[in-house]
Amino acid sequence: MRLQFAPLRLPLRRRLQTAAVLQWVFSFLALAQCCLALYLLLLLGEGWLLALGYAAWLYLDWETPSRGGRRSAWVRGWGVWRYFRDYFPITLVKTSELDPSCNYLFGFHPHGVLVAGAFGNFCTEATGFSQLFPGLTPHLLMLPFWFKVPFFRDYLMSGGLVSSEKASMSYLLSHEGGGQVAVVAVGGPPESLDAHPGALTLQLRNRKGFIKMALRHGVALVPVFSFGENELFHQVPNPQGSFIRTLQEWLQKVMGLALPLFHARGVFQYNFGLLPFRRPIYTVVGAPILVPRTPHPSREAIDKLHETYLEKLTQLFEEHKTQYGLPQDKHLTLT
Repeated sequence: MRLQFAPLRLPLRRRLQTAAVLQWVFSFLALAQCCLALYLLLLLGEGWLLALGYAAWLYLDWETPSRGGRRSAWVRGWGVWRYFRDYFPITLVKTSELDPSCNYLFGFHPHGVLVAGAFGNFCTEATGFSQLFPGLTPHLLMLPFWFKVPFFRDYLMSGGLVSSEKASMSYLLSHEGGGQVAVVAVGGPPESLDAHPGALTLQLRNRKGFIKMALRHGVALVPVFSFGENELFHQVPNPQGSFIRTLQEWLQKVMGLALPLFHARGVFQYNFGLLPFRRPIYTVVGAPILVPRTPHPSREAIDKLHETYLEKLTQLFEEHKTQYGLPQDKHLTLT
């Protein structure tokens, strides 16, 4: 295979876009390890007093990721996120008005490899969430494990990320006065293993916890589909039943983390690397599904609302797929 190198002469904005995405990929893949190493160096070195002070702070602040987090408008508004947005580019599409006096549960699909669309739209202001949905505050839910890493947890929360624990979601959805949005990548890490270009497989049939939560709190469900999310990376072939897939699923059960073996392009060449391809992402926010408050929902009520949600999500996909580059004969596969 012949290497395809990036041109030597590129506009500065293109180089800045690549740099912005490079730091984002680094933050997903290695920043947590670097933060942990930094903390251990401080603890075992001359900075031990600072490390102990942070440990005391961590003890007092332990519940914050499950109580709305600690977002920073300054971090969310960094200029680097505009370059990150334009690399793909990412576009947030509004299809319906949302009442800011209510709380909402957004179901985000598909997960993709690194949930680029969810991060760009809900953890930064680069795509104009606050202008499109005034009065609403988005919180992207993430595995609790990451909020135990020193320093890294604070960086995560500054963008609006919070723990995906049930208590965390309940805290947001029960907020008096409304205005809170809990964004859940419903397929979770296991769905990332199906994130191949052209794939439209969503792990949804047995995912009903978010439905039960919506009923308990009486909050509207909003289906969100991110067109282009699965086009950003290639994965090593891992069909169901293969050795690689079996190993990945076993590791996911043991560690709680999915480990997709992905690759795309590099910084200076386009043939291999861990940077995503430049593919457009259109994240379409659907109309709210009104949900009656049911403190103790029955299985029948959960199943009925679940079916309604699947219908509305499928309808959202079908109505917009041709507009965002998919042929008419492409359909979702719900597993």
